[in-house]
Amino acid sequence: MAFRRVFEGSEPQRVNKWLAQEGVCSRREAEDLIAKGLVLIDGERVGDPGHKIAPGQSIEVIEPRTRPQLSIALNKPVGVVSAQPEGDQIPAARLLTRANIVGPAGRLPTKRTRLAPLGRLDQDSHGLLLLSEDGVLAKAVIGPQSKLDKEYLVRVGGALTGAKLALLRHGLSLDGRQLRPAKVSLAGEQRLRFVLTEGRNRQIRRMCDAVDLEVADLIRTRIGPLNLGDLPEGKWRHLTPDECEALIRASKG
Repeated sequence: MAFRRVFEGSEPQRVNKWLAQEGVCSRREAEDLIAKGLVLIDGERVGDPGHKIAPGQSIEVIEPRTRPQLSIALNKPVGVVSAQPEGDQIPAARLLTRANIVGPAGRLPTKRTRLAPLGRLDQDSHGLLLLSEDGVLAKAVIGPQSKLDKEYLVRVGGALTGAKLALLRHGLSLDGRQLRPAKVSLAGEQRLRFVLTEGRNRQIRRMCDAVDLEVADLIRTRIGPLNLGDLPEGKWRHLTPDECEALIRASKG
């Protein structure tokens, strides 16, 4: 199915840049499509990767890219690292076996599959971790312009006071930089719900430490519109194309 859309921007924009922003493909893939004569503006083939599309013009990609569909949701256990292991650490990718899959098997990762973790989830934390080959999806989830929020349930030790909650919501700095406002609410006895729009290294643990709270358990339950749901710990499933598109759309706010 071809991609067709009318450009509604206020100023002309490079075709390859706009296709990447729309989640159709990466800039490099757009340049390849243009080189193959597969991109049309108002019915005429685009020959220059730097060509700009003007407001009101229609664009068509005759043969859309085949997006690498291996995008995965994993319920990462404690003790497993998200990315490259050190020493005897267990990498998340090692859990992506046929025995651990939930739902249709589809394509399975191999040793040659390059799955990147989309966001940090440290070794001592558990919950929803996304891994993908898709550069457009990666940009949507962890790119600097992403508007996706992430939700965590955190069990803490220490006195929970209104003053501490106020600081956690807005008032802390890490590494000399002010943190963005966070949504922090009580979620039960000694439990807090965090909703963040950034992902500094071990951010929640360091935030809690700054107000004399000790994190006893931390689970990520949601990334944008995607919920962990009832996916068992240590199990994984394929993301559907609709879920990937929903993440990309939500990343734009």
